[in-house]
Amino acid sequence: MLIENMLVSIITPAYNCEKYISMTIESVLEQTYTNWEMIIVNDRSTDSTENIILDYVKKDNRIKLINLEENSGAAVARNTALSNAKGRFIAFLDSDDMWKKEKLKIQLDYMMKNNFGFTFTSYEYLLDENNSNTKVFYVPNTLDYSQALKNTVIGCLTVVIDKNIIGEFRMPLVRRGQDNLTWLMILKTGHLAYGLNKNLADYRLVNGSLSNSKFKALKRQWNNYRNVVKLPIHHCLYYYLCYVINNVKKYYFSK
Repeated sequence: MLIENMLVSIITPAYNCEKYISMTIESVLEQTYTNWEMIIVNDRSTDSTENIILDYVKKDNRIKLINLEENSGAAVARNTALSNAKGRFIAFLDSDDMWKKEKLKIQLDYMMKNNFGFTFTSYEYLLDENNSNTKVFYVPNTLDYSQALKNTVIGCLTVVIDKNIIGEFRMPLVRRGQDNLTWLMILKTGHLAYGLNKNLADYRLVNGSLSNSKFKALKRQWNNYRNVVKLPIHHCLYYYLCYVINNVKKYYFSK
């Protein structure tokens, strides 16, 4: 089967993202690979997010909008999109992030050539509103379950999964960090994630104190290891220490 005939379902949760959602959608419309559907799940936004999306829905039938009845969080929004996805391939793109034009084409070629079921790529941090201050985050060639417990290196906006290889999946119903928990669940079954060291996406850092958000993330990671992944305490201590050290390196000492 020609790769051009393989549908990619793009999963996008949206909540009060009127400032950025147009740029996100435009980055999908500009993809050189055109066989995709973009499923945007509006998580009861209170701004003009829904109207902006509707304008795009009217222009391009590949863009679908689902409105949740109540604000439920990114996990529910993503799972709702996954339940409605028709594609063999699943890709993720949050409502304030963007893709490079060749993202899908390059990544799908990489997957089909090597028969990989789970891939992720390098991406670029946008550190200010003008996109003038950036930093590229590079990724390892492969990642297994043990390595993923030690370090969060998979950017959700870069992931593409082939359901023919990985199978159906859903995200755990936690408010934060459900994406990384999902990767752990997949890797725990014995699959590997394969990194492509090409910068194919833009990750936007918005609002809030970096140090404060990092502290909350560290606390959340411990809770996830103990209560969701259910690691024994000695394993939890080991992997959590590795996680902390790697995140300090990642955010404060990387060039």
